[in-house]
Amino acid sequence: MRSTLRGILLGTLGALILYGCSNPQLVRQRHRAAVYNTELGIDYLQRGALALAKQRLDQAERENPDSPNVQSARALLFERLLEPARADRAFRRALALAPHNPDYQNDYAVYLCSSGRYAQGVKYFLEAARNPLYLTPADAFDNAGVCLRAEHHDAAAIKMFKTALAINPGFSSAVWELADLDYKHGRLQQAHAQLVQYLATHHETANLLLLAVRVMHAQGDTLDAVLYARRLQLDYPDSPQARAVSALGLNSG
Repeated sequence: MRSTLRGILLGTLGALILYGCSNPQLVRQRHRAAVYNTELGIDYLQRGALALAKQRLDQAERENPDSPNVQSARALLFERLLEPARADRAFRRALALAPHNPDYQNDYAVYLCSSGRYAQGVKYFLEAARNPLYLTPADAFDNAGVCLRAEHHDAAAIKMFKTALAINPGFSSAVWELADLDYKHGRLQQAHAQLVQYLATHHETANLLLLAVRVMHAQGDTLDAVLYARRLQLDYPDSPQARAVSALGLNSG
């Protein structure tokens, strides 16, 4: 009797599963629910509510395990949870499901570089940058340069930053990286020229202004150093960069 009843129950359960898998309306409902839960999970993740994010993303995976968006979101969650093996598997699963998606390529590249796997990270950044569907290739080239800098491949990094600027001349991050490399290697005139030209024609950032102060100070150009320091403290008074000016011993008041 028990074995017969168990067989009936298992058969019924199997039929329900098959029915659910073969019913297009139920499948669509589950997929919509997965989208909803993924969005909620990402929102919780951005707010730092990792337990709630995991609940929602686990549910989303049960509803649609073959969604690359679900897998990508879970990869970001596992990265935050300091579970690198699971993060890596989820990133790879997302890419296997959507191999030509530049956003997943870029996200995986960021993860690889932050994990010290620089060569692999640069490879995926370049795949994203060269993908015609990617809307911000300059970002990917800039990220590749940052990754190369972290591994002390400065010459290769410079090429990446220059490529980013060729695509987007107003890309402040790439300008800062190039000028900072010149500054670190003692090429003060090159750093000076790059910063002055950019700051005269494009929107400033606190990082660029602080670097300008340091470059001018290193050159002995006290007047310009003070002018940039004053500009930094007026435009970004509460920033760490403004506070860093005082360490240089400049009177910008």
